[in-house]
Amino acid sequence: MKTVFSVKNSECLTGKHILLVDDVITTGATIEACAIELHKSDIKKLSIAAAAFAE
Repeated sequence: MKTVFSVKNSECLTGKHILLVDDVITTGATIEACAIELHKSDIKKLSIAAAAFAE
C-alpha cells in the first residue's frame, strides 16, 4: 500500500486543510499510505472521515 498513492501537483496542496474520505476503514493501511503522501506536500491540516470502520 505504501507505493500506491502519489500527489501530482503538490504545490496546489501546500498550506491547505485536506479532508480525506474513505468508505470503510479496516486496517487503516489505505488511510495511512494516503496521509503520508499528502503530508509530503506540506499541507496545513489533515482531517479524516469514514462511513464505517471494522472492529
